[in-house]
Amino acid sequence: MEQLEQYGYPALAILVLLEGLGIPTPAVTAIVALSAVAAHKNPAHVVAVAVVTLLAAVAGDNLGYLLGRRAGRPAVLRFGRRVGLTEQRLERAERFIATRGKNIIVVARFIDGLRQTNGIIAGATALPWRQYAPRDAIGGVVWTALWVTVGAVAGNNVEQLRRYQLWILGGAGVVALVLLVRYLLKRRRR
Repeated sequence: MEQLEQYGYPALAILVLLEGLGIPTPAVTAIVALSAVAAHKNPAHVVAVAVVTLLAAVAGDNLGYLLGRRAGRPAVLRFGRRVGLTEQRLERAERFIATRGKNIIVVARFIDGLRQTNGIIAGATALPWRQYAPRDAIGGVVWTALWVTVGAVAGNNVEQLRRYQLWILGGAGVVALVLLVRYLLKRRRR
């Protein structure tokens, strides 16, 4: 447990914070894994994982917002290409925020790609911070609660998971195969 406190929490904070700055990281995997370890070893530590995750998520997104706001659209387009943020995608995001409302910020936390660029796009599109921050915090709370709960439930049921690990792996393999075939069929149609 000492290693978890010494290395796990800072690593978790860095991974989650970097995602808010537009850098894809395995943050969700880290949240689930640390929550599972914490729940299995000492359930009281699950709260610490949740607090670290929430603070890092909100801080990262707000730093991303500040980066987008200060650097502006040209800089976002220049460096965004490295993480798949093209001009067309940025324009679509701007239209989406303008037409469908700012509440997408709450949901963006759950969509890979948007989770990493949510704050940067909001800042670059000059969305007022007072409209962005509360929505980002709500999304952060729900997102944190979801993944910490998934990890804690897994950690509390380690013995049952071990008993069914072949079935779980087989099911995951089938799902992965179906998704791969679906992707390949879509790609072939294009």
